[in-house]
Amino acid sequence: MTVWVVGGPTAVLELGGLRLLTDPTLSPAGVHESAPGRPLTKTEAPAFDVDVIGPIDVVLLSHDQHADNLDPAGREFLASAPLTLTTESAARRLGGTAHPLASWHGIVLDRPAGGTLEVVAVPARHGPEGCEPSTGEVTGFVVRGDGLPTVYVSGDNASLEIVHEIADRMGEIDVALVFAGAARTSLFDGAPLTLTGTDAAEAARLLDARWVVPLHVTGWAHFSEGPDDVRAAFAGANLADRLRVIEPGEIATF
Repeated sequence: MTVWVVGGPTAVLELGGLRLLTDPTLSPAGVHESAPGRPLTKTEAPAFDVDVIGPIDVVLLSHDQHADNLDPAGREFLASAPLTLTTESAARRLGGTAHPLASWHGIVLDRPAGGTLEVVAVPARHGPEGCEPSTGEVTGFVVRGDGLPTVYVSGDNASLEIVHEIADRMGEIDVALVFAGAARTSLFDGAPLTLTGTDAAEAARLLDARWVVPLHVTGWAHFSEGPDDVRAAFAGANLADRLRVIEPGEIATF
């Protein structure tokens, strides 16, 4: 398994002969509106441009309603993507090749050299309890197949209770891509809308993941924590040996 970190929540996963892209944020730095009057500031350009990223088989889109998970260039990219897996509401809005997956439901994909890869949607909650009317529907994913590592992609989730449920229902996780920048806006008095570093360390313990890769920790102004905060949290929890920080522009093999 290989992971390319593009920046923000965006990474390429090469697994079982397939290439999957998480939450496409491919626009240059600047101000991008999630909705009229709701701007978010992108502070870094993507570390890989679309030509370098190359062909993608599947997009794993946690949600479409916020620019830090799907920016304008990311939306353009979806138009040429052969398959986008996402929430039921996002699939209705996006149309095209967007395919809805309800929580705990999956889709089986053929691998080029034989065998299959299963993608299962798992719950996510984008903020404190009761946040859904404001932040909307969000999903995470578990990707697995015979002879392959099992990968968890958290999406914009702030709930450790949900992580505990995923661990109980999905079994062993080898690699967890955890959105851990403690995103904060004016909503909910500034409560974190994604996991903090401390929460990410606890998620690693709950999942018993061999490796944890933090995403969604750089590139946008409303991320209140960065890679150093995650490193400190894992060190404090005696889990530093499970943490794999991959900087934007780097490619790591597991």
